[in-house]
Amino acid sequence: MSDNTISISELKINPAAAIAQATDYPLQVLSKGKGKAYLIGKQLFEKLIERLEDYDDAALVKSIKPEEYKNARNFEEVARDLGL
Repeated sequence: MSDNTISISELKINPAAAIAQATDYPLQVLSKGKGKAYLIGKQLFEKLIERLEDYDDAALVKSIKPEEYKNARNFEEVARDLGL
């Protein structure tokens, strides 16, 4: 195994080692020398999902027109209205 790639054959032989290797950085899965997929560990996947959710939330907040919430009493009310 190299640092960030693994063949499908190597993955079949020792999937636990491949998963351990993919903890902090995606591991590219190769078939016949060509990239076919990426393997990422649970923590990295969860970080990516959290980052995407934060990005979506920020985009939603940026899309709000101030006049729509000029009478809002507090953040919790605004967040509830936005479904956050």
